[in-house]
Amino acid sequence: MKENKPISPPSFKEALRFWFKLGWISFGGTLGHVNIMHGFLVEKKKWISSSRFFHALSLCMLLPGPEAQQLAIYIGWQLHGKKGGVLAGIFFILPSMFILLALSCIYVNYGNQPWMDAIFSGLKPAVVAIIFHALWSVGRKALHTVSHYLLAGLAFASIFFFNISMPYIILGTIVSALILRYLWPSLVYKKKAPESHESLNEDDYFLNNKTVGGRNFNAKLLWKQSLLFLFLWMLPLVCFYVLSPDFTFWKGLVLFFTQTALFTIGGSYTVLPYVAQFSVSKFNWLSKSQMVDGFALAETTPGPLIIVVCYVGFMAGYNHFDGSLLMGTVGLLATTFYTFLPSFLFIFVGGPILERTRGSELISDVLGFVTAAVVGVILNLTFYLGKDVLFPQGLMLHQLDLMALFWVFVSLLLIFKFRLNVVYLILLSMLYGLLQWLV
Repeated sequence: MKENKPISPPSFKEALRFWFKLGWISFGGTLGHVNIMHGFLVEKKKWISSSRFFHALSLCMLLPGPEAQQLAIYIGWQLHGKKGGVLAGIFFILPSMFILLALSCIYVNYGNQPWMDAIFSGLKPAVVAIIFHALWSVGRKALHTVSHYLLAGLAFASIFFFNISMPYIILGTIVSALILRYLWPSLVYKKKAPESHESLNEDDYFLNNKTVGGRNFNAKLLWKQSLLFLFLWMLPLVCFYVLSPDFTFWKGLVLFFTQTALFTIGGSYTVLPYVAQFSVSKFNWLSKSQMVDGFALAETTPGPLIIVVCYVGFMAGYNHFDGSLLMGTVGLLATTFYTFLPSFLFIFVGGPILERTRGSELISDVLGFVTAAVVGVILNLTFYLGKDVLFPQGLMLHQLDLMALFWVFVSLLLIFKFRLNVVYLILLSMLYGLLQWLV
């Protein structure tokens, strides 16, 4: 008879080594991040069962912010308490932040060089193809009924024709979902029973259906944690007020990226069009061409795609303070802090609350409608960036950049037909741009 031996807790040092390594190898978007974590945490180390892993992922998808980073925070928290969650979340984004800082410095110093311009001429069409692939992927999973298609179209029209801000679109979508669910429930898509991720033997895992905690909390603890996060949020802002001669700029940057962090529901592509449009058209922090270049740089780094906002923060500080690399670096650090700080709040404070909503059809339906609206938002982003890539001299047929159009189609073929990894596509696109310049 097989003896059931108690599972020893994982070493804190070993966990830290994994979280640090994850920050350097987490390419491929959310799916790539999740696959790496599942392979190590579930299949190799048996630190968490598959059922609990995917439940945690579902919980993170309900929260604003990058799901993969929040999943790392959640599992780190469950394994080694608050310190485990904090370090897991920090290590997940730290490598990509430093890589993007280095790339941003190179970009502003050498971006006007012919060879650098050639590289980005190859990268930009690839970025359009990558965004189109995201549109197709999200749309295939999110659009199930006529109401979903109508909502996606309405979201696109709202932002493309009427320039309605992302927060209003998200709030309007949530209200629409609630109204449809209670007045016309037949219009709301009823999902099939999810595929079971139940592990063969839950007792073989350190964290399983019987051991995972975090559902019990009291109001006093919730208030303490919320006040701590409020203090952390205020601290850099106070420093800017005391030390910076241009507090208005920093206040605008802090409030904008705090707002975007609170509305990143349904993935990074939910809020990136909002960031692109407002940072270019309203705040004039960077040009549209620089924004497209930023997407290309972000695709070459590990970590979540939302890391592109750190580049925006760098360019905002750099351009506003007359080409200061120091202020650009401060802008990048501030943007990183205010973009990712809410993720810790949502897990430590909101996680226990959402644990109680497991299996809630209401939450599932609302999230489904939000994701449908995201399709319309990504479509707007495709038009917004694609227009300048394919028609750099103006929206006239004779101004169409045929070489850029050719590489968009090649990139789409490589992604859809041959399933080429995005990192390899980026490298190939850089080579294509250089060859154009040399020839």
